[in-house]
Formats: sequence, structure tokens, C-alpha cells
Amino acid sequence: MKTLICGSMAYDTIMVFGDRFKNHILPEQIHILNVAFLVPDMRREFGGCAGNIAFNLKLLGGEPLIMATVGDDSAPYMHRLKQLGLDASHVREVAGSFTAQAFITTDLDDNQITAFHPGAMTHSHQNKVADAKDVGLGIVSPDGRDGMLQHAREFQAAGIPFVFDPGQGLPMFDGPELMAFLKLADYCTVNDYEAKLLTERTGLPLERLAEEVRALVVTLGGNGSQIYCAGRRIDIPVAPPESLIDPTGCGDAYRAGLLYGIGQGWELEKAGRLASLMGSIKIAHRGGQNHKLTRDEIARRYRAAFDDSL
Repeated sequence: MKTLICGSMAYDTIMVFGDRFKNHILPEQIHILNVAFLVPDMRREFGGCAGNIAFNLKLLGGEPLIMATVGDDSAPYMHRLKQLGLDASHVREVAGSFTAQAFITTDLDDNQITAFHPGAMTHSHQNKVADAKDVGLGIVSPDGRDGMLQHAREFQAAGIPFVFDPGQGLPMFDGPELMAFLKLADYCTVNDYEAKLLTERTGLPLERLAEEVRALVVTLGGNGSQIYCAGRRIDIPVAPPESLIDPTGCGDAYRAGLLYGIGQGWELEKAGRLASLMGSIKIAHRGGQNHKLTRDEIARRYRAAFDDSL
């Protein structure tokens, strides 16, 4: 069974400033801000929610199918997808545009200044869910606004169960639009901040929102995650990480584990535990796609963390 992953593909340029922003930004001069930061440490990572989720789902032995839009500069990413054996037949190149990209500068206190260019992502509505064949499960992750709305409707019309994963795209939608997503979706995943925003925009508590879907999943970082389902709450513990290196992409790794478990027909508690483990594995590596474990290695870590088998 293929899992159709609708979302962004992006380049992340990450730079480290060897000082603290507060030493160079004067509050009384903020109205005429003109500051330059020397960043000798810089790296470029492959990212975007669709790319990250597909990468992790492939590690687990799933069949991810990416549906995304990229720009004229996409050749390195497309080459990478081919090397990884990821199906890119529904990755559309939009002529005259850049692939979405984030420029992130971090200081010694882990403060970040980020500039994000959506580029080709705003054309995601050009892709149609119906064009993808043999799909049994899907996810609508952060993407162009029109694309997210359209793909949710198309999944529902096709009878394909899907996860609504608004992520950083959540602020683009008002309360009625978010409720419409939940009525179309089968599952919803948010982090704790997004959960608060979701309740504020809809005016409804999480327990009530969970009634619209089979399960509402809230990730809590180092405090694990919670799955609201059938009038109860399942608490998912954290799988202990080997180290804490970089949280970038941890949410996407979590969602890949969740998708894999749902696709396998597992109980939600087991799917949530695998999701927790995938986030734990990711956080010990820089970037969203640099961990390279085999399925057997993941299974061994799952057994060590939860005394259970995959």
C-alpha cells in the first residue's frame, strides 16, 4: 500500500553565528535596524515536510509517494530522491520559480532568525490526488494554502483516509476552515503550540475536536505525546534518545512512524510508540534526513525502548 505525502520540499540553509544576537541588536535602535552577522559555520540540508516524512517512512519499509512542487533549482534534490529510491513521479517542477527554502541563523543561545521563501510551494494546487494510483493512506502536511485545502477535499472524495498535519501552516487558516479540515480528515497531528492555536481558532477544547476524527495526536517534545481517541487519552512516553543534537525534522520523523503504524493496522498506542522512537532517532542527528538506520536496527531500538516487537 502506498502512502501519498502531500507537502513541501525545501532546502534549509543553516548558519551559526558565533556570538549572541543580543550583543549586536540594540533595542533603542530597532526602528533603524541594519545588522550583519558573520557566519563561518554554514550547511545546506535537504528538508521540507514531504521530503522528511518520505525519508523516514522509507527507512521503516513503507512505500511513500511524494506529491510536491519544486523550482528550477531542484536537480540536487531530485538526484537525492533517486539515490534513496523514493518515488518522485508526482513531484512537479514549476518553471521560473525556486524550490522553497529557509535561511536560518542561530546564535550561541540557540535563538534563531529565519527567512522563508515559499517559491514553488505556492503552486502545490497544480497537483491532483487523483493522479496518484494504488494509494491507501495519505497526509496533508504544510504546503501552499490552496494546495492544502484542495488535497484534503480530494482525499476525502477519493475515499482515502488521511492525516491532517497543519504544522507551521496552521496560522493560514481560520476557525471554520480548520473545522472543515477536521471533518474531512481521519487523523490530525499537531504539536503543543499548534494544539493551543487550534483550540483558540475553533473555540473548542481538544476533547471536542477529537470527536471529528478517529484520533487527534498532540506531540509534547521531551514530555512525549498524547493521542485523543474514542473519548479517552493515550499517553505515549518518550523513547530515550542517544543524544540531543538537532530537533529539526523530529515532528516529521514522528509522523512517518505514525503513518507506518496506521498503514499496518496497528493499535494507536503501538503506532504512537513507533512515532516516538522515530523522533528520538532523528534528534540525535543534524538535519532532517541524515540518520541512516536499517529496519532491523529500528526494530531493535523499539524492543529496547518498549519491550515489544515491530
